[in-house]
Amino acid sequence: MRTELVSEPGDRARPNEDFAGVALPASGRGGAVVVLDGVTPPQGGTGCVHSVPWFTARLGGALTELTVSRLNMPLAEALSLAIARTAAAHADTCDLSHPRTPQATVALARWQDDAVEHLVLCDSALLLEAPDGTVTPVLDDRLARQPRSALATEALVDAELRNKEGGFFTAAADPSVAARAVTGSTPRSEVRALAALTDGATRWVETFHAGDWADCLAVIRKEGARSMVDRVRDLELADTRRQFLRRSKTHDDATVAYAEL
Repeated sequence: MRTELVSEPGDRARPNEDFAGVALPASGRGGAVVVLDGVTPPQGGTGCVHSVPWFTARLGGALTELTVSRLNMPLAEALSLAIARTAAAHADTCDLSHPRTPQATVALARWQDDAVEHLVLCDSALLLEAPDGTVTPVLDDRLARQPRSALATEALVDAELRNKEGGFFTAAADPSVAARAVTGSTPRSEVRALAALTDGATRWVETFHAGDWADCLAVIRKEGARSMVDRVRDLELADTRRQFLRRSKTHDDATVAYAEL
């Protein structure tokens, strides 16, 4: 078993809002990879007295524990319970109905003797590599399918798209959104490696088009998770004319978690 984990803030002057964990139960049977990308709020408040890192640490910690301590619990149910636990931790102090209450995207995989289960919610990515080298990306593309005009302002996104039917969903304070996640299972014999990436790392494929998903996993396997983050940073710095980044921030928190099964 080989595992690697790299998580780097987009701005070293600000806390990293991503969460990442690799869990290998003491039983020696199976394991899990959990990656969350905290959603950076705009100016104007969130209705919450806590920071996004506070939220992702608690949600990620609860989800990691549930994923490996309750092996028979479906991943969507584990996410639902983790959201409920986290919401209960600040329901008395915060307005959890605020559209910008702390929230995160999720990429999660759990492997046992016979199967590799997966769950993806919003725009983090999970890559599954077969023994023959074929790479299958598991993506929740609902945000990517929204027309650019619909994403023009944060107010429009909050009013019409965020955690709304026909829009996209994130893990915030409503446990029911877990049922909206992309989930599935693959026989263990058909997966030799996997990687979970936040969108700060998937920029290598989705923003800069430096390679496809198979190329991405090949870099991580051969050069390490650190190399993928470094490659993204080099491309960001080279894009001085904003040809690829356009209005996006130059650097985003970037996380890569990798496991060879």
